[in-house]
Amino acid sequence: MRIRSANVEDAPAVSRVHIDSWRTTYRGIVPDQVLDGLDYVRNEQRWRGVLSQPIELRCFLVAESDDGQVVGFATGGPNRTEGTGYNGELYAIYILNSHQRKGIGRALVLGVARLLARNSYTTMLVWVLEKNPARYFYEALGAKFVGRKRIEIGNAQLEEISYGWDDIAELAALHR
Repeated sequence: MRIRSANVEDAPAVSRVHIDSWRTTYRGIVPDQVLDGLDYVRNEQRWRGVLSQPIELRCFLVAESDDGQVVGFATGGPNRTEGTGYNGELYAIYILNSHQRKGIGRALVLGVARLLARNSYTTMLVWVLEKNPARYFYEALGAKFVGRKRIEIGNAQLEEISYGWDDIAELAALHR
């Protein structure tokens, strides 16, 4: 496995990982019509736009398998939620179900933390659907519960919870 910075050519693979991960992780949590309506081409265009316009102090990493296939990705940057006391945010992390529990998620989170720390971020927050069993992964990496909010996905009201790391430099150093 290799972690590297994403580029525009990764858009099709990122789209596939994103949609396939949503469908396996959120089935039974997010309404089926939302998951069944996800479109690889439209999603690829969205990711192509994100990857073609790098924004200062945002990171986008992909995880490649030994055969060079993108099997996961993570993005991060400035915290988008005011009043939390955290200045950095792990925006998204998705890994194909077939490649989970192999250390890829940990490597991606630590990669984002290291990049944010190098750019003067000191803390990091992540939002996760409360019913997502992967939320315990963040606790295992030392994150603490920060707060909650209600969101709507496909006319369903869902709870999102946030976890935070008070010292991402310490997180990156402890888990090398």
